[in-house]
Amino acid sequence: MNEVSSIPLYPEFAPIALPMIDQMHPSLNLLKDGISEFTFSNLYLFRHTYDYRVARLPGEGVVIKGTKEGKTFFYLPCCMSDKQIFDELMLSHDYMKNLSDSQAALHRIELEARGYIVQEDRDNFDYLYFRKDLAELSGREYHKKRNLVNGFISSYECEQKPLKKDNVCDAIAVLDEWRAAKGVDGDYRAAREGLELFEELGMRGAVYYIQNEPVGWCLGEPLSKGTMFAVHFEKASERFKGIYQFINQAFAQSLPAYFKLINREQDLGNEGLRQAKMTYRPCGFVSKYRIIHPDKVEFKPLDVAEPAECGPGTIHAG
Repeated sequence: MNEVSSIPLYPEFAPIALPMIDQMHPSLNLLKDGISEFTFSNLYLFRHTYDYRVARLPGEGVVIKGTKEGKTFFYLPCCMSDKQIFDELMLSHDYMKNLSDSQAALHRIELEARGYIVQEDRDNFDYLYFRKDLAELSGREYHKKRNLVNGFISSYECEQKPLKKDNVCDAIAVLDEWRAAKGVDGDYRAAREGLELFEELGMRGAVYYIQNEPVGWCLGEPLSKGTMFAVHFEKASERFKGIYQFINQAFAQSLPAYFKLINREQDLGNEGLRQAKMTYRPCGFVSKYRIIHPDKVEFKPLDVAEPAECGPGTIHAG
């Protein structure tokens, strides 16, 4: 097997590696639900965080397994496996993660009839916003955001430049400052590798400068068949009040109009992050579900979603 075809057949698994992009990206790119984890770049960049391993399923599709907080989980991003393999995976892992809305519509009744517990995973719902709303910040609900942006603009002249190979080092300098200010690594490793490999991974972003000093950057990629843009990383120097609100708006303005929606990922159950994401008035969520084996009753029921104010063309939160 050559390096490009390095994904082993189930039940063998291998660590996710960069050469696998040619096998995994085409099918992941065609997924319609818009789950932010289901891109090759996201899986690759967080392979160390979750110890991701991947295997090919007979026929088509892949299964990806990982670990989080001492529990093992697996994804079936492109298609459900046959019953025998699914049952094997459920017995050998603590749960299945990120069942999509479209998969749930097809398989939830049958899974529950077989005794599996299917729960909405609210902490992992992706937040969706109309690109136009974030770009314009019009209306009373965005009054505070506009004030912060206007205050920033009146205090500083900030220049936005597309992320390119020759200014990656500037973005890394901001990332280093961010880590030093926070005192923790957080997603530093994934963010730095994303910057270093953004071209190879098909990502795009921007770097922000005040008086030629790099002060912020963001990085993401298209998903959901190119109708949605996921912002995976956004870092800035907190020495400048309003800079995050400015970057949020400026980057939304810079995206092509064919991106109708911006996916700003999940809150992971962090109440402060949830509140911050809600202040931008999401138009909907990307729902995700967790599947638990009935014998593994140590899992508590997950929270249900807050009501979403979905407009035409958004993905319903459930």
